[in-house]
Amino acid sequence: GTRMRSAEVARADSGIGQTPARKWRNRASETLSSLQAWEAHRPCTDCGERDLPVETDAQNCNQKRADLCEKCCKRRTERKESVLEFVNTEASYGEDLRIIKEEFYLPMQAAGLLSQEQLLGVFSNIQELIDLNENFLEILQEEIDRAFDQSDDDLMTVCIGEIFLEFVNMLPAFQTYCLQQSSSVNMLNALEKEKELLRIFLNVSQNDNTALRRMNLRSFLMAPLQRVTKYPLLLSRIIKATTEYHPDHGSLREAKSRIESHLEHINMKTKQEGNTWTLRSFRQDSKKKREVINIEMRETALKTVGWLREETRFVMEGPLQLAQPPDGQWVKKGSKTLKFQNMQVLLLVNMKRVSESSLESAEPGPVKDAVLVLIRDKNNGKFHLLREPLRLSNCVVSTDPDCDDTFELIEIRREAFVFRDSDRARTHHWFRQIRRYSRELGSWKKRRNALPNIMISTPHTRP
Repeated sequence: GTRMRSAEVARADSGIGQTPARKWRNRASETLSSLQAWEAHRPCTDCGERDLPVETDAQNCNQKRADLCEKCCKRRTERKESVLEFVNTEASYGEDLRIIKEEFYLPMQAAGLLSQEQLLGVFSNIQELIDLNENFLEILQEEIDRAFDQSDDDLMTVCIGEIFLEFVNMLPAFQTYCLQQSSSVNMLNALEKEKELLRIFLNVSQNDNTALRRMNLRSFLMAPLQRVTKYPLLLSRIIKATTEYHPDHGSLREAKSRIESHLEHINMKTKQEGNTWTLRSFRQDSKKKREVINIEMRETALKTVGWLREETRFVMEGPLQLAQPPDGQWVKKGSKTLKFQNMQVLLLVNMKRVSESSLESAEPGPVKDAVLVLIRDKNNGKFHLLREPLRLSNCVVSTDPDCDDTFELIEIRREAFVFRDSDRARTHHWFRQIRRYSRELGSWKKRRNALPNIMISTPHTRP
């Protein structure tokens, strides 16, 4: 009875009859269910799309990411990984710089192995690079810590591009180091020949000092070159995973373009100063993630052939696979039966230096000599030659139409080699370049048909 009476009072007070009240309740529950439906399909906070993950995916992404679509959820993970990769690789680069100072520079200084002038010649402005790396790393680390403290587990508040632009004065320091690299390596080579104690110290360090990971001083001295050429790639990865509405997007792009134009500038300066090496051409090669062209490898090649630096052109260099077929087998069986090993191959050409301009032009001046230098992959931080360089004036280069992923190089009266690159187009490019120089120099041309290998007289290889 009492329940009934209070309901009547409520109706009298509100003036709502039974039918409208039911309608209102229905509308309220409809509104609630439509709110729940909207909640389930609310737009993604990063891209505004409504394609939100199904429940299981939302659980995989942590709870904070429940308002992100699957694509953005994945993109945030990638961004966080590439930001951490940037910071962690900066830290390990810093560790290599510290090793150069603590394990080489200071002990050599303390033992009087080199004079102050010689130390400066070998180690260049390494201290400046150490100071810059420490400051840069400190700011990066602070930003990461601050983000985690503010529960920004995706590191969305970390602006690498902005920080990089604040430290843009690192680039001239890298330039100084890169431009002196060639003379530093030459100086170290000369001093090592001359000073027995230095030689002993460097050998003992490499073999017994565990901090060095069995790497030699030359490998560590490459660290700044490898680091500066890695920046565009690392920044590209962060850009790719950063939405264009992110406040750091513009700075990241500017940072990448600044570092790229600086690398171009360093390459231009090295050419002007007559050095034969350049930092890798990052625009073409960043896709293949090729590491910096190893200056050390060029030095090894140059020392082996004994040519003057200013008369030497490095036409091509990079990894190739090599096999040595038993006589005449390759034609019949193709490359499937061959055992390939990985090599670093450099095509060096010795030019008669006519004028400055002839070195710059695409068509070289008269060629005195051309060789292929075959270097085994690094062992204990040192490069080893597979054999004497192959003089292209004594070689015949050919391809087999039935086996277009390889080419063959026959050294007259000696041995045959089959080469290939993992990329078919590059294999063909190598073939064309090597064939061009072997034809230009070959004294064998007139007697080519007298050679025993049937490959040589096929129409495919005729000029």
